[in-house]
Amino acid sequence: MARKRIRDIRNEEFIEATIVTVHKRGYASVTMAEIAREAGSSAASISYYFGSKEGLMEATMRHLLRKLRTAMVAGYDRAQTPKERLYAVMDANFADSLFSVPQCNIWMQFWANAPYSTTLARLHRINRARVRSHFLAELGQLLPAAQVETARQALQSYMDGVWLQAAQSEGPLNAEAARRAAHQVVDLVTSSGIEP
Repeated sequence: MARKRIRDIRNEEFIEATIVTVHKRGYASVTMAEIAREAGSSAASISYYFGSKEGLMEATMRHLLRKLRTAMVAGYDRAQTPKERLYAVMDANFADSLFSVPQCNIWMQFWANAPYSTTLARLHRINRARVRSHFLAELGQLLPAAQVETARQALQSYMDGVWLQAAQSEGPLNAEAARRAAHQVVDLVTSSGIEP
């Protein structure tokens, strides 16, 4: 196993500090000095590694998207049927590594600010297109064509709604319970379809 470079370790520390600090202070209010303090470093170090606050936010979002992609690939590797692949999409979004209050909170804050940032808007479009594509591919095998888009919207809206509630939660989240509930929603949405 390759050893991590000092730069990679510092990047991870800054990203974790960003998640914690944005959760506490809010995306618009947080300063690089506050994030640096949380990381036990200086604002100059953030500038050195990321260039700006927006550069750090982009790196943090990419970090979360990598976690999502890793969870998605793992789920798809195990899935055998269209419904199991739908479960995998939902499971990835409620993975233990992602589904925590600070991460849900920062995710929602990033997406809320995406219309005002070219970089964040691009990441948002890529992520939404990927999830949309996965949903449409699997729903197309389970439902009549006229129902596919409505089902896709229902699943995506459910997922977003759970994340929004999670971002505002005052207590710890139960990722396993979230995945079980998401499976039930998949079952309900696809119940009028044909068996694979």
